[in-house]
Amino acid sequence: MTTTATGSLIGASMSRVEGVDKVTGQARYAYEYVAPGVCYAWPVQSVIARGRVTSVDDGACGDVLAVVWHANAARLGDTGDPTLSVLQDDRVSYRGQIVALVVAETLEGAREAAGRLHVAYEAEAHDTVLTADHATLYKPDDDDADAVVGDPDAAFATSPVQVDATYTTPAEHNNPMEPHATLAQWDGDALTLHDSNQGGQEVRQTLAKLFDLPQEQVHVVNSHVGGGFGSKGTPRPNVVLAALAARVVDRPVKLCLTRQQMFSMVGYRSPTIQRMRLGADPDGRLRSISHDVIVQTAALNEFVETAADISRVMYSARDRRTSHRAVRLDVPVTSWMRAPGECPGSFALESALDELAAATSLDPVELRIRNEPAADPHTGRPFSSRHLVECLRAGAERFGWAGRDPRPGLRRQGRWLVGTGMAASTYPVFVLPATARAAVDEQGMYTVSINATDIGTGARTALLQLAAAALDVGPGQVTILIGDTSLPKAWIAGGSTGTNSWGWAVTKAARSLAALVRDAGGEVPHGGLTATENTNDDVKALEEYSRHAFGAQFVEAHVDVDSGEIRVPRMVGVFAAGHIVNARTARSQLVGAMTMGLSMALHEEGVMDAAFGDYANHDLATYHIASNADIVDIDVSWIDEDDPHLNANGTKGIGELGIVGTAAAVANAVHHATGVRHRDLPIHLEDVLQA
Repeated sequence: MTTTATGSLIGASMSRVEGVDKVTGQARYAYEYVAPGVCYAWPVQSVIARGRVTSVDDGACGDVLAVVWHANAARLGDTGDPTLSVLQDDRVSYRGQIVALVVAETLEGAREAAGRLHVAYEAEAHDTVLTADHATLYKPDDDDADAVVGDPDAAFATSPVQVDATYTTPAEHNNPMEPHATLAQWDGDALTLHDSNQGGQEVRQTLAKLFDLPQEQVHVVNSHVGGGFGSKGTPRPNVVLAALAARVVDRPVKLCLTRQQMFSMVGYRSPTIQRMRLGADPDGRLRSISHDVIVQTAALNEFVETAADISRVMYSARDRRTSHRAVRLDVPVTSWMRAPGECPGSFALESALDELAAATSLDPVELRIRNEPAADPHTGRPFSSRHLVECLRAGAERFGWAGRDPRPGLRRQGRWLVGTGMAASTYPVFVLPATARAAVDEQGMYTVSINATDIGTGARTALLQLAAAALDVGPGQVTILIGDTSLPKAWIAGGSTGTNSWGWAVTKAARSLAALVRDAGGEVPHGGLTATENTNDDVKALEEYSRHAFGAQFVEAHVDVDSGEIRVPRMVGVFAAGHIVNARTARSQLVGAMTMGLSMALHEEGVMDAAFGDYANHDLATYHIASNADIVDIDVSWIDEDDPHLNANGTKGIGELGIVGTAAAVANAVHHATGVRHRDLPIHLEDVLQA
């Protein structure tokens, strides 16, 4: 981009400011930093799913510097997260849990020694399979786990039209391009970490507690991060192990997880069993919505995938119930994954809406419009803005939905059955407090600093655009500093909070600095000028509104009548997400999320081996994801949305929005093509053929 007029900065298609550094290899990721005397650590994982470690042969050999296990590991502080209390006792709570750590002069030496290390166990019977009738089902200790309005069971029983169906999604695993990696080094009692994470402040606080340090003595650098999808939202065992090992050998230590190790160490999305009951009048207007969800959580630590939450906000019905039940199993710890809750929940809700459309002979778009709520059905608060209907209508027009024959299984192109489907999307708008500093020197060059994290989304560039616009200068006059805990405090890149939270603080600081420059008559004094602002009080004033982004997705699916192969030649997504800061990176985020949703519908599946006690497929050869060949065209657009009740920039966040509803749209299109409803993801070839 060459335009410097600030009026065109917001919404412009600006190239990433770090793009050249990335393609030329100058952008350093955590594992690529250099430290004199560095050595390497390799974790040893449990081969049983439940029991205890009785002994470890910790005799050093070759270039091994240390073997650390629960009998000799330093005691760590309590963070409230047992997944980070590594090597603190003999208990094994899941297969793949870390039971020892080998530190050696070379990476190859550490890996070889870890593979040869003899660990003795006392195994116990394990339980790793989620079922709807599991004997230990329980209600999570969360006031918001269930929500009931009216009498949904009675309303359903008396409804002229009923949909009662159960939908399932499998375990899904985060696979960011950059594995979880850390370089840890101590200088006395000061700890420096180059770590791949979604928020250095969270890592800093946690490591300070674990090692009983003042926060000021923990320095976390995450200048460039190669993806996260939630798996790097909180510290993972790799950063704790690296710091622990570095203290043991009194040298810098590098630790990078392999792709296989990531499947059990960094969190994943729980499988879900979701029963949807919709009661409606013949005209499609909903009387009742019941969305009851069963998920798994680990015996070691509870994390509940709140998949029913989406049904609290999407459609109006007088009587409603959402509930969550969990089962503690001897499995790796579940955690955040892109659009936690809303993503799997939308598959059930939006599939059930499609079934209701068929039962009432209504167009699926019209059905959703008829059930548009006037206010948030769950809280009663007004929406800060809600343009779902506009997205539905604009998406239908762009896709060519008009004139669609609703009857399934009729269209054919040679050996391919052809169908179209759609679904709606939503994700809440979260804003977290942040602090930013803006400074200008005597040459009129500006520097804006905030401990934000760019995980590949283009956050660095969006913040530069916001800063330049607020300062009323060209983007070439502004430098953005992020990814370092020495910078002003900000929270994680997760939950689509980044631009909303950091951008507000950046804009506020930049406007304050611009005012100082004006007060100085436009002349920057010797030593420059600086302004620091935070949004702590601003964030508290937002609670009176229900704030959500919305969207509509349309899909064309082709199904081979002989093989059952499913192809998706085109997808259309139209979204309402406040002001879009950078058109180029926003489109990339939405295209990537929609592709991930397609992957969820047709490919991704963690396969549990009950005897083995873990997911049997734990690499990208056996855990399949969508590739470029899986889709020909994705058409992404957004509507103009001006919402004054969000933040200083009117942004909503888009990182999660695009994945919500995509899998349902694909499944609905497959149903339209074949006449067969698939309620279990992913949709396998054999499922199609058997049906």
